Amino acid sequence: MAHPASHSAGQSPFPNPYGHQLPYPQPIRQDYDTDSPTVSPYTSTTRLAGNQPYYEQNHYGGRDSASPSDAGHGTPSYAPSINSQASQPFGSPFHDPGHGAHPYPAWSPDRQIPISMEEIEDIFLDLTQKFGFQRDSMRNMFDFLMACLDSRASRMSPQQALLTLHADYIGGQHANYRKWYFAAQLNLDDAVGQSQNPGLQRLKSVRGGSVKTAGSKHLDSALNRWRNAMNNMSQYDRLRQIALYLLCWGEAGNVRFVPECLCFIFKCADDYYRSPECQNTVEPVEEGLYLRTIIKPLYKFMRDQGYEVVDGKFVRREKDHDQIIGYDDINQLFWYPEGLARIVLDNNTRLVDLAPAKRYSSLRRVDWNRVFFKTYYEKRSIAHLLVNFNRVWILHVATYWFYTAYNSPKAYTPPNMQYPTAAVTWTATALGGAVSTLIMIFATIAEFMYIPTTWNNASHLTTRLVFLLVILALTGGPTVYIAWVGSQPTTDSQIPLIVGIVQFFISVVATIAFGLFPSGRMFGDRVAGKSRKYMASQTFTASYPELPSSARTASIMLWILVFGCKFSESYFFLTSSFSSPIAVMAQTTVQNCSDKIFGKALCSNQVLFTLTIMYIMDLILFFLDTYLWYIIWVVVFSVGRSFGLGLSIWTPWKDVYTRVPKRIYAKLLATADMEVKYKPKVLVSQIWNAIIISMYREHLLSIDHVQRLLYHQVDGPDGKRVLRAPPFFTNRSITKYKGVFFPSDGEAERRISFFASSLTTALPETLPVDAMPTFTVLVPHYSEKILLSLREIIREEDQSTRVTLLEYLKQLHPVEWDNFVKDTKILAEESDAIDGPSLVNEKQSSKTDDLPFYCIGFKTSSPEYTLRTRIWASLRAQTLYRTVSGMMNYAKAIKLLYRVENPDIVSMFGGNTEKLERELERMSKRKFKFAISMQRYAKFNKEEHENAEFLLRAYPDLQIAYLDEEAGSKGSDPRLFSVLIDGHSDFDEKTGKRKPKFRIELPGNPILGDGKSDNQNHAIIFYRGEYLQLIDANQDNYLEECLKIRNILGEFEEYSVSAQSPYAQWGHKEFKKAPVAIVGTREYIFSENIGVLGDVAAGKEQTFGTMTARALAWIGGKLHYGHPDFLNAIFMTTRGGVSKAQKGLHLNEDIFAGMNAFGRGGRIKHSEYYQCGKGRDLGFGTILNFQTKIGTGMGEQMLSREYYYLGTQLPIDRFLTFYYGHPGFHINNILVIYSIQVFMVTLLYIGTLNKQLAICQVDSQGNVLGGQQATGCYNLVPVFDWIKRCIVSIFMVFFIAFLPLFLQELVERGTGKALLRLGKHFLSLSPIFEVFSTQIYSQAILSNLTFGGARYIATGRGFATTRLSFSILYSRFAGPSIYVGMRNLLLLLYASLAIWMPHLIYFWFSVMSLCIAPFVFNPHQFSFADFIIDYREFLRWMSRGNSRTKASSWYGYCRLSRTMITGYKKKKLGHPSEKLSGDVPRAPWRAVIFSEIVWPICIATIFVVAYMFVKSFPNANGDPNPSALIRISVIAIGPMVWNATVLLSLFFISLFLGPMFEKWIKFASVIAALAHFLALIGIISFFEFFWFLELWDASHAVLGVIAIVAIQRAIMKILISVFLSREFKHDETNRAWWSGKWYGRGLGNSAMSQPAREFIVKIVEMSLWTSDFLLGHILLMILTVPVFIPFIDKLHSTMLFWLRPSKQIRAPLYSTKQKRQRRWIIVKYSLLYLIVVSGLAALVVLPSVYRQHIAFNCKICQSI
Repeated sequence: MAHPASHSAGQSPFPNPYGHQLPYPQPIRQDYDTDSPTVSPYTSTTRLAGNQPYYEQNHYGGRDSASPSDAGHGTPSYAPSINSQASQPFGSPFHDPGHGAHPYPAWSPDRQIPISMEEIEDIFLDLTQKFGFQRDSMRNMFDFLMACLDSRASRMSPQQALLTLHADYIGGQHANYRKWYFAAQLNLDDAVGQSQNPGLQRLKSVRGGSVKTAGSKHLDSALNRWRNAMNNMSQYDRLRQIALYLLCWGEAGNVRFVPECLCFIFKCADDYYRSPECQNTVEPVEEGLYLRTIIKPLYKFMRDQGYEVVDGKFVRREKDHDQIIGYDDINQLFWYPEGLARIVLDNNTRLVDLAPAKRYSSLRRVDWNRVFFKTYYEKRSIAHLLVNFNRVWILHVATYWFYTAYNSPKAYTPPNMQYPTAAVTWTATALGGAVSTLIMIFATIAEFMYIPTTWNNASHLTTRLVFLLVILALTGGPTVYIAWVGSQPTTDSQIPLIVGIVQFFISVVATIAFGLFPSGRMFGDRVAGKSRKYMASQTFTASYPELPSSARTASIMLWILVFGCKFSESYFFLTSSFSSPIAVMAQTTVQNCSDKIFGKALCSNQVLFTLTIMYIMDLILFFLDTYLWYIIWVVVFSVGRSFGLGLSIWTPWKDVYTRVPKRIYAKLLATADMEVKYKPKVLVSQIWNAIIISMYREHLLSIDHVQRLLYHQVDGPDGKRVLRAPPFFTNRSITKYKGVFFPSDGEAERRISFFASSLTTALPETLPVDAMPTFTVLVPHYSEKILLSLREIIREEDQSTRVTLLEYLKQLHPVEWDNFVKDTKILAEESDAIDGPSLVNEKQSSKTDDLPFYCIGFKTSSPEYTLRTRIWASLRAQTLYRTVSGMMNYAKAIKLLYRVENPDIVSMFGGNTEKLERELERMSKRKFKFAISMQRYAKFNKEEHENAEFLLRAYPDLQIAYLDEEAGSKGSDPRLFSVLIDGHSDFDEKTGKRKPKFRIELPGNPILGDGKSDNQNHAIIFYRGEYLQLIDANQDNYLEECLKIRNILGEFEEYSVSAQSPYAQWGHKEFKKAPVAIVGTREYIFSENIGVLGDVAAGKEQTFGTMTARALAWIGGKLHYGHPDFLNAIFMTTRGGVSKAQKGLHLNEDIFAGMNAFGRGGRIKHSEYYQCGKGRDLGFGTILNFQTKIGTGMGEQMLSREYYYLGTQLPIDRFLTFYYGHPGFHINNILVIYSIQVFMVTLLYIGTLNKQLAICQVDSQGNVLGGQQATGCYNLVPVFDWIKRCIVSIFMVFFIAFLPLFLQELVERGTGKALLRLGKHFLSLSPIFEVFSTQIYSQAILSNLTFGGARYIATGRGFATTRLSFSILYSRFAGPSIYVGMRNLLLLLYASLAIWMPHLIYFWFSVMSLCIAPFVFNPHQFSFADFIIDYREFLRWMSRGNSRTKASSWYGYCRLSRTMITGYKKKKLGHPSEKLSGDVPRAPWRAVIFSEIVWPICIATIFVVAYMFVKSFPNANGDPNPSALIRISVIAIGPMVWNATVLLSLFFISLFLGPMFEKWIKFASVIAALAHFLALIGIISFFEFFWFLELWDASHAVLGVIAIVAIQRAIMKILISVFLSREFKHDETNRAWWSGKWYGRGLGNSAMSQPAREFIVKIVEMSLWTSDFLLGHILLMILTVPVFIPFIDKLHSTMLFWLRPSKQIRAPLYSTKQKRQRRWIIVKYSLLYLIVVSGLAALVVLPSVYRQHIAFNCKICQSI
C-alpha cells in the first residue's frame, strides 16, 4: 500500500496485493494476525495533508471505534448469539444437525487457529449480504472451505494451512490468479490510478506529483512488491479473499470454464468490497443478485453462440467451430490488457477507464455481444497438420530429398552426358533446404488463416515470412545459376562448384534450424521472449514444467536413438536400394507406341509416371519407418524403466510373495510414529485378513482357499495364543500348486499377484490416517445401467443373441458362480432352519433341489434372493453399482487403516463396538467423499429411481448431485438448480422425494456441450478436500488397491510442506517447484477374457495405458487420459475445471484438461503401483464405434488451439514425444492405409510396363545378358526387387504393432505366457482386425477433418455373442472400408495377373481383410442356415422402402451416406421419421471441392492413363488399336445414360398410371423393382460388351474395369456434390417418384423443383444400387467358401470366444413351426442363391472358356 509517508522518502512503496495507490485502510486485526509484524502497514496512521480527501473519510463502515470482535462488518454488531448463532453451532445455517463432535476437528479452538469457525461464518454472511450470493451456495462454500482447511490443518499448523491455501488460490507463485494479474498487466493498471487510464500508454506518472523510479515498473520489482503486500496481509483478509473467490466460483455455472474471466470478476468484486461505498452499505442486497447481474449475461452469451430459439425450443445453430466464439475465445480476451480495454459499457465508456472500485457495479451494464471475438479459428482443413507439426514434415521430407537427390543422379544428368557434374550434384541435393523453407513458408501462410490478424499476432508472422523468403532465395537461388552455367559451352571455372557446396551447407543448417526450433520461437520469441506482449501466451500456453535433468537427458537420448536408427536404416534399406531402379528408369522413354488422340505424348512417358509414383511411395515408407523405430525404442526405454522401478517378472514369484507381509508393514502402514509395543505381525495380519475376506465376499475364493490364506490364532508351545502366518507366505515352492491357494488363472490370483508385485516398487511415505488429506471421487452418470433388472439377466435380448446374460456370465466366471451358489445354499438352509425343521427325508432332496440354484441362483423368488443374483450379475457387467461398490472400498480401507494404526482407540472404547464403529465412520467420512453427478436423476423412470434409491440405502454416505428444473414465470426460461442429496437426507412428506442438502440456482441449462464435461462441472462445487479422482461409470476398484490411497496422494508432493511462509523474504524459494497437477494410474481392462476382440482391445489399453504411459510420463509427455487419474483439485479448478466443454470440439474432453494443465505449468505423473478396473465394449461394432469416436475426437483435437500451442512452442524432444504419443499414432494410421493404396497404384503401373514391354534377361549379378540390345528390351529387374523390398517394409510396419504387447507380457508374466498370447492372437486372425481398425481410424479422422460432425450409427452395447445380419454389417462398414477394400482388390487382381510374385500373398491377405473383417468377427457367421437367411434378408433390404417407409433399407442407407455432403433442409415438417436424423449442415465448398471433385477426377485420370498406355501398342495383327479413351468412356457413361432413359420413361408411366392404381399399395414397389432390374441388366450387358471388345483378355479387362469404376465414381460424386440441394428429412420424394403421386406430400412449393432434383438422385442411386448388389454378391461368394468346411461353426466360435467347444453356447431352440418355416426358407433361397451366383459366374467364365468359338461381326465394335 503506497502510503504517502513512504512516498516522500522516495523508496519503493508497499503495494497491497493489488497495488492500489489509494488505500482504504483495513480494520485492525492484531489479535489473530499472529505472524505479521506488530505494526501492520495497514494500520499506518500517517496521513499527508493535501492528499486526496479519500483519506479523510471514516473507513470503518461508518463507526470510528472498531472493536476487534466486529471489525470489518458494516452492520451493527450484536451479541454473538444473535449475530450468527455462534453460541449454538447447531442452529447455525452452516451445519448439518446431529454431529456431536466438532465437525472440522483439525480446526477446533484448541489448535491455536488464526481465526475461529464462528468468525469465518461471519465473513461468509457478510460477503453474501454485500454481493447477493445465494444462501445455499454460501453454506456449500463455507463447508467447502472448512473441509479444505481441516484437510490441510490435519498435517500442518492451522496458520500454515491458511497461508498455503491463500497462496494456492490467490497469491502464491503458482496461483493462477497471481499469474493472470501480471499477464494481463494489471499491476500497471492499478499503479496508474483511477481516472486517467489511457489504454496502452499506461506508464504515465502518478497524479500527486511523485514520479515513479524506472526500477519500480520493472517486472521483478513488481513481483517483489506483490509478495511483500501478501506477506503483510492479515490472516483475516487472507481468509476473506479466499471466501470471496470461492463464492464467485461456486455460483459461476458455465463461467467456471473460463478461469481468467472468473479472475477478472473476482478482482472487480474484491476492489469493490474494499471501497468505502461497499463498507457503508448497511442493507443487505437481495439474494441471487450476483447470479442475475454478473453470471447470467455471460452465460447467455455462451449459450447463444451455439443455440437459437425456434418455436420456443433451443435448437443447435448451424455453425462450425470457426464461427462460434467458444469458451477459449471468451477466456483469452481477459489475457491481454488490450482485451480488457475492449470491454465497453452501454454508454460507450471503457470499463478500464473507471476507478477499480467502481468497475464491479458497472459490470452489469456491459453488452458482452460487442466485446468478444475469435482469437483462433478452428477451421476444418488438413493445413492444421502443416502448421502444428511442421517440424515433423521438415525432418522427413527435407531429409528424404537430401537422400534421394543424392541417390538419383540420372534424374538430372544433361542428355549429352553420362553423369552430372559435381556442382550440379551438390546443388540438386542442396535443394532439400529449399524444400524445408517452402514447408515453413506454407505453414506460416496457413497460420495466417487460423489467427485473427489483430494487435499481437500478425506482426511476428509477417516478420517470419520475410525472413523465410530471404532464406528461400539463399537455398534455392544458386541452383538456377548453376543450371544456367551448366548449359553454357564448357567452362572450367570452379565458381559453380563452390557456390553449390556453400548452398548445400546453408541448406543443411536451415533444415536443422527449422527442424529443431519451434516455429513459435523463430523471429520473435513467443515462449521465452522478455517482451511484455508475449507475457500472456507464455503464462497460459507455454509455462511447461521443467523436467529433472535425468529425465530430460533420457528424453533427448530417446530421440537421438530413434532418429539415428531411422536415418541410417532408411538410407540403406529404402534410399540406396531405390537408386538402381532410378538409374534404369530415369532416362527411359517407351518406343513405338501411339494413341489415336494423344499420339506419343502420354505413352512414351509411362516409365516416368511410374517413377514419380514410386518416389511418392518411398516417401510414405520413409514416414512409417520413424514410427516403427519410435515404438521399438519406447518399448526398450519402458522396459528399462520398469526394471529401474523394480517391477518385473525376473524376480522369482516366491520372493515376491514371501516378502509381502514385511512390505505391507513398511510401505502401507504409517509406522514411523507407532510405538513398538504392537508386533508388526499383529498389524499386518489384520490388513491381510481383511483383503482375503473381501475377496471371499466377492465370491472369488471358496472357503477352503480362505482357510489356507488367513492368519490363524493357534496355541503356542508355552500355552500362549500366537499368530500363525498362512502357509502361502511360508511355503517356498508356491508355483507347484497354485490351485491350492486360489483358483488358477482367476481374478483372485491376478489381484493378489498384482498387489504383491506392486509393493516391490518405491512408494511415497504415508501419513497417519488423521493427518491424510481429504479427497473426493467424482463419477459422471448419464443413463448407464445402475443395477441389472431380473428380466435383463434371465431373458434373451432378441433372437440373435442365443443366450441370456446370466448364462453368458456363468460361462465366463464359472468358479465365482460356484462359490456364489454354495453361499446362497448356506443362506437358504439357515433361513429354513429358522422357519422350522423340515419333515422331508434328507436324502431325497439332494441333487434335484439344487438345480434352481445352479440355473438362476435362487429357489424362492422372494426379493432378498433375487436381489442377490441381480447384484452378482451387476458386479460382473458394466454397471454403476459395480463402480459405487468398488469405490466405496476407500471408506473400508480408511477405517481399516485407522483401526490398525491406532490400537489405543480400540482399547479406549472397550468392548463397545457400536461406539468404535461410529468413531471409524467419522474418520472415513471426514477423509473421503463420494459424489455421483446424475444429471438425469430428476427425470428417472420408476425402475431407475428404485435402483438409485437402492444405492443410497446401501451406501448412505454416497452423495448424488443432479439437475432440478422449475418452470419459470410465463414466457421466461425454466430455472435450473444444482441439487445435492445423500443417503441421510430426509424424505419430504408431500412429494416423497428426499430433501436436498444444497439447492443452488444455475444461470440456465448447464448442458451446452457434449454432456460429460458439463455434467462434471455442475457437480464440481460439491467436491470436498484437496484432491479429486475422476472415475467413469464403468470402472471398479478393490480393497487392496484402496489401501494405497495415502501413497498415491503422496505423489502430489504436498505432504511435507515447508514451515516457511510462501510469502516470506526467503521462504518463498521453498515453494518454487512446479505443482503436480495430475497423477495417472494403471487401468486393468476387466473384460479382457472375452475372446479375441476383447483381448485385442485390452492389449491396446495395456500397452497404451501402461507401457507407453510409463515411458512418456518419465520424459514428460503423458497427458491426462481420463479414467482413474487423481487431480490436484485447486490447481485444476482455478484453471478452468477438470475437462473442457465446447460442443464437438472437445469430444475427448479429458485429454484437453491434460494439455491445459501441461501448458499452464502443472506436472503430470504416472504411478505404476496402483490400478483400477475398467470395462470396455467388446462386440466388433462397439469396438469400432469406440475407435471411430477416438478418431473423430482426434480430428477435432487437430483443429484445437491446444495442439497449435504445443506444436509450435514445445522444444524439439518434448514436441516429438507429444507428437508420436498422441496425433502421430493416428497420422501413422492414415499413412499406413495410404501406403497400401499408393502401393497398389505403383503395382498397377509397373504391371502395365511388364505386360507391354519386353523385359531384358539378366545374370545373377544383375548385368544384362548380351545379344538383347537389338530387340529393344527394357531392364526393369531392379524395379521388381524394389517391389519386394517395399512389401517387406509394409509388412514390418504392420507386424511391429504386435511388438509392444508381446514385450509387455514378457516383462509382466514371462516368456511362456507371452508366446502363448501372441500365438492365440495369430490363430484368431487378429492381424485382420488390426488392418481393419487402422482403416476405421484413418477414415474417421479424415472425414472429420473434411466434413466435421461425428455421424455414425451406434450399434449398442450388446455383448460379444450377438450375431448381426449381413445387411446391417454391410451398411455399417461399406462406406468406411468395404468399398476401399473392393477397389484395391481389383487393383491387386490386375497386379497379380501382370506381375505375379509370392510376396503379393501378404497383400491379398491385408486387402481382403478390409472387405471381410466385419464378417469374420461376426459370431456364427458361417452356420449354413443363418447364412442363407442372411441372404434373404439382404435381398429384402436391397429392395424395400419404396412404397412404405422402412427403418432399415438400402434406400435409407444410401440417403444417410449422402447427407454428409448435402445436409438436411431445416424445414420443420413434423414427420415421424425426422427424429432419426439430427440437423446436419451442408458441407462447406472448401471441403467438397477438393475431396469430392478434384481428387476423384485425379484418380480417374491416373487409371485411364494406365489403360490408354496398354492400348497404345499395335495388336496381334500389327494394326493400331482404336482410341482407348472413346471405348472407356462409352462403357463408363453408357450405363448411366441407359438408367436415365429407363427412369424417364418409368417416371411418365407412374405419373399417368399412379393415381389410377392408388388403392394398390404395392404399385410403387413394382415400378421400383422394374427400374432396378433394368439397371442391373444394363450394367451387366455393358460389361459383357466390354469383355467382348477386349477379346477376352483377362488382365486388360480388369484394367478397363478399374478405369470404368474410377470414372463412374467421379461422375457420381460430382453429381451429388454439385447438383443436389439439401435433403428433406423424410423420404416422401422417393415414394412420390415411384408412385407418381406428388401432391399431398407436404412438399409445398418445392413440389415443382423436387422431381428434377430427384431425377439426378435416382440416376446416381441406380448406379449405386447395381454396384452394391454386385458387391454384396461378390462378398457373399467369398464368404461361402468357409461355409463348406466341416464343423466350421464350432471352430469359428472357438477362435472368437476362446472357449472350448464343450463350453460353448448352445444353438438356439426353435419351436416345430419355426423349424418348418426356416427349413422352407433355406430350401427356397439356397436355390435362388445358387442360380444367381452361377449366372454371374457364367457371364465371366463361359466367354473365356469358349473364346475360340465366339465371333461377332460388327462394324461399330471395331471403331471403339
